Amino acid sequence: MRTELVTTLKRQATELLADIERDRQPILITQHGLPSAYLIDVESFQRMQRRMAVLEGVARGEQAVAEGRTSTQAQAMKRLSRWLK
Repeated sequence: MRTELVTTLKRQATELLADIERDRQPILITQHGLPSAYLIDVESFQRMQRRMAVLEGVARGEQAVAEGRTSTQAQAMKRLSRWLK
């Protein structure tokens, strides 16, 4: 991964954006020597958001199992029967 200074971002934003779109590699922006932000292409960001949504659903499911908030298939079918007619 490439690292650039915030001043480089200020001066060469167009070029950095073109590099990101072409290479699909994130760029770490540093400010005062410390990590400040990542620049990533839109497609990669959207893919990350979708993956996070799936992982959050898995985590909610695991929490429900741990708390005993689960149903058998028969119980679920009985509850949903009014919509399945």
